[in-house]
Amino acid sequence: MGTRAAQQGRAPVADSGEAELPLRFVSAASLFDGHDAAINMIRRLLQAHGAEVVHLGHNRSVADIVRAAIQEDADAIAVSSYQGGHNEYFAYMVDMLQGLGAAHIRVVVGGGGTISPQEIAALEAHGVEKIYTPEDGRRMGLAGMIDDVFARVRRAKQPPYEFGPLNPKDPQHIARTISCLERAPGNEAARAQIARAIARNERHAPVIGITGTGGAGKSSLNDELLARFVRFFPDRNIAVVAIDPTRRRSGGALLGDRIRMNSLASERLFMRSLATRRRHSATSEALQDVIALYQLAGFDLIVVETAGIGQSDTEIVDFVDLSLYVMTSEYGAASQLEKIDMLDYADMVVLNKFEKRGADDALRDVRKQWRRNHPDRMKIADDLVPVFPTIASRFNDPGVNHLFGAICGRLKWGVGDVGPVAFTSHAALIPADRVRYLAEIAQGGREARARIERQVEAARHAHAHYESLKALRDPQLPAPLDRYPQAALAEPGDATRRELRGAYNTALDTVGAEGVGELKAWPARVKGLTDEIYSYPVRGKDVTGENYTETLSRNRVPKLAVPRCVGWGEILAFLGNENLPGAYPYTGGVYPYRREAEDPTRMFAGEGPPERTNRRFHLLAGGHEATRLSTAFDSTTLYGEDPDTRPDIYGRTGNSGVSIATLDDMKKLYSGFDLCLPTTSVSMTINGPAPMILAMFMNTAIDQRIERWLRAEGRWAAAEARIAELRREIAATGAPVPKYKGELPAGHDGTGLALLGVSGERLIAPGVLDRETWERLRAEALSLVRGTVQADILKEDQGQNTCIFSTEFALRMMGDVQQHFIDHKVRNFYSVSISGYHIAEAGANPVSQLAFTLSNGFTIVEYYLARGMRIDDFAPNLSFFFSNGMDPEYVVIGRVARRIWARAMRERYGAGARSQMLKYHVQTSGRSLHAQEIQFNDIRTTLQALYALFDNCNSLHTNAFDEALTTPTEDSVRRAVAIQLIINRELGLNRNQNPWQGSFAIDYLTDMVEEAVYREFEAISSRGGVLGAMETMYQRGKIQEESLYYESKKHDGSLPLIGVNTFLSGHDASEAQANVALIRSTEAEKQGQVAAVRAFQQCHAAEAPAALARLQQVAASGGNVFAELLETVKVCSLGQISRALYQVGGQYRRNV
Repeated sequence: MGTRAAQQGRAPVADSGEAELPLRFVSAASLFDGHDAAINMIRRLLQAHGAEVVHLGHNRSVADIVRAAIQEDADAIAVSSYQGGHNEYFAYMVDMLQGLGAAHIRVVVGGGGTISPQEIAALEAHGVEKIYTPEDGRRMGLAGMIDDVFARVRRAKQPPYEFGPLNPKDPQHIARTISCLERAPGNEAARAQIARAIARNERHAPVIGITGTGGAGKSSLNDELLARFVRFFPDRNIAVVAIDPTRRRSGGALLGDRIRMNSLASERLFMRSLATRRRHSATSEALQDVIALYQLAGFDLIVVETAGIGQSDTEIVDFVDLSLYVMTSEYGAASQLEKIDMLDYADMVVLNKFEKRGADDALRDVRKQWRRNHPDRMKIADDLVPVFPTIASRFNDPGVNHLFGAICGRLKWGVGDVGPVAFTSHAALIPADRVRYLAEIAQGGREARARIERQVEAARHAHAHYESLKALRDPQLPAPLDRYPQAALAEPGDATRRELRGAYNTALDTVGAEGVGELKAWPARVKGLTDEIYSYPVRGKDVTGENYTETLSRNRVPKLAVPRCVGWGEILAFLGNENLPGAYPYTGGVYPYRREAEDPTRMFAGEGPPERTNRRFHLLAGGHEATRLSTAFDSTTLYGEDPDTRPDIYGRTGNSGVSIATLDDMKKLYSGFDLCLPTTSVSMTINGPAPMILAMFMNTAIDQRIERWLRAEGRWAAAEARIAELRREIAATGAPVPKYKGELPAGHDGTGLALLGVSGERLIAPGVLDRETWERLRAEALSLVRGTVQADILKEDQGQNTCIFSTEFALRMMGDVQQHFIDHKVRNFYSVSISGYHIAEAGANPVSQLAFTLSNGFTIVEYYLARGMRIDDFAPNLSFFFSNGMDPEYVVIGRVARRIWARAMRERYGAGARSQMLKYHVQTSGRSLHAQEIQFNDIRTTLQALYALFDNCNSLHTNAFDEALTTPTEDSVRRAVAIQLIINRELGLNRNQNPWQGSFAIDYLTDMVEEAVYREFEAISSRGGVLGAMETMYQRGKIQEESLYYESKKHDGSLPLIGVNTFLSGHDASEAQANVALIRSTEAEKQGQVAAVRAFQQCHAAEAPAALARLQQVAASGGNVFAELLETVKVCSLGQISRALYQVGGQYRRNV
């Protein structure tokens, strides 16, 4: 093969005028860190200042970043770090750069608010160029910080370049040679040498060109093809060049293709990103030279990906041997296809995103147009027309398999079975006829509001007519809200009276039977709320209590304040829009009264190994009637990996959360608590690996149930003998028997530890446990366990980024969890906590947080319905988790959420009362925790807690003031818990349980926010619903814009933040930070976790391969993955399971 450029005799390396090259940065968030809002903001500012930025996104290992920096010949690396482990991470990065001869690449770091002054000093002494702190931001401003970065990077001395022999195993030399070809000043002699070497080269590797419209999915398709090349041809070296446009205004560029490429982890792949550095072009001026250089270096295959092109652009054809044109069905009318030149010139046409509505029609039209453009092949069969439908976003897509096989055929590279090549279904997750669900919910909400207004007006008229007839002493006046009989409307005599009677009846008809019934019942409800004692039924039992509390002044305060209005219209307006807590539409709360025996306090912990967090849990739970454990996991666990000695992993282990990699870790974590008690609930903040962690948790609850039963039944001696036998089997593998390290804390009764290293099912033996009893105890545990797991993968893609699997596979596993819950009657554990907290932490304002969170919830509903589940079988298992900040909208987000959810559940989905009740869980804002004047954070947290408690949240987690810098200490956690305890137990107004109701300001804010949410629903709906909007990065882009707006106002002082940008202390903020106690996992704890997971793997080495193979088979065949995970976690670690599932479900593909 020979490229058209070579056939036309083009000479490479043509000189032109010299100009200083733009600075090149690689930007990323550090390993296991999903906080990418800050680094996205910084990379945009770098671009605006004229830099070319290769953005890698979140969760990047040191090796990922260094490899990219070397291949891209970057001047600097810009990394944000907010998840701990920074000491090891950045020291490892500096050391790796030095070891690879790239010490000239500067490392600049953001996230100094979570890195102590002592740690900053040590890392900068080690070789990090600069770690920027909030104090730097306050002093220099955002633009000043960028100017400082540029000045520092430009001062760095670049090593001299000398041309020498090239080969694929020397990426640094290839990268620097490409920079020389891009007209690096002062390298004319070297360029001449390169030109001579290229001219002498006789090797030729095939060149594939991928071009297409912007947003067609070229990078995703490229990544899928590269992954297949690497898998099928492991001995071939492949070079990639990807081109993105330069911005004319700034001269900067976002080089955003590398972020999509999971396949680049292979050492056989080399990739270089180029900016066009010229106008109106989809390629770089240096492209021809770069291709020639790759040929000279001896690569076996070269892949070129252009920037997005228009209808008439065919530039890529001149550079490649095999051209692919990537498009989607969104090209407009079929006549538009006549204008696309690449349908004439492309060797293969790829119709990507084939799951979209109208894709079948598009495939027909594109094939028809291709035949028209190639009249000599007009009559060939459809399957021979080189138009390939694909869904590149799906793992192991048959369309991509088919395309890959065809490419290999054109290259004459022999390939065997490429996998399935025929679509069995290309339907979207949400059926096309339901994709407007959000717009329809908005419309339904507005219609409900308008209907209530009509009914309220009619009720006012009915009341006025009734009072008039009463004043006229109408002899046939019925009881209030009863209709006149038909005869009374035709009674001879006073015409005015007859007309009033008719108008009264007509008004009641407009109010409707439900409204009339509510009005009739209202006096009895008022009496029940104003009597001394209240009583109401819950699941067949009467709940009773006192309606009043007494103050120190011996005044009585009602627990629920009842509206004083007497007019039927005003009463109906209250009932339709608000109602009292516990009644539809649940605006005031989902339960009639608060649970007085327990506070809504969540006991939050997560640090070090499971033993340390277990001790913290027991400390926090002491003295409380109910145990509400809220668990934070370290970032290694959050990303589905095992502890390891590799420095960038090692430093994360047990920092900013608890390290959990095995079932034994989980058993230690919750030991000493009875997970099956109705007063115990557990919340787990885990997302990507949620199904695996949940499977470990359920097994822990089951084994606890078995242990307690054996002790209660007097079978413990026999059980101990069986356990000893099983542990001798462990010892025979050479692995140590797992045990709880250290002393048990106060309040720990020793339970939950007896089955470490042993699954309860293995106790089935004569005299110990029979299978029937085991199955009964297992079913009991599943039905009794309470709590929630976050698991909301939609918000992770939009905001926080702890995604590890492909979005479609992650959603499927969420559905598998819920289906298993339905099948096994798991009714007290929420299968998913739909979270707005992490959307807010990523930078969203309160309205966006609420709208995105509710829209995600409705998307899960639509997906589960599409899978065939019944609404009332799963909706009660959904809960919601929000952040509370300082903005006025935060006062009402719970009220608005409950109202919108209830109305949609009842009126759109026909759901019952339990499904209509939105469970509203709150955490105070982490974003409002500032490193400056750190003691002020408790004041903000107190005000946010007040918002949440007055809004009848179902549970509340109050952040500790020192979380701005570190995992909270015991003292700071006690203070955080005390905040809400003081509000709950000391604040007088909180004795009333509906203090917001009746406020003009609250009513105004509620209606305003509700309408703003509906507008956002319509905006998302117009983009194809939540999944369609995610594809275009709508939610993520909006979150980033709102984050930048907040940061800009914070830096310019127009958003006053006390102690941060106003009312500033005269003391250096770093001095106060230096006195904060830093909680970090110790060397012994990290080593212990590494040893523990390796011991677990050693113990189960014989069983794990078969268990993982079974799991993969279930996943590949469409079985219930969660059901199999319940077995897999008994013998496999978290990291082993994640890697096995990547092979059948695909790994998450990042986006800018």
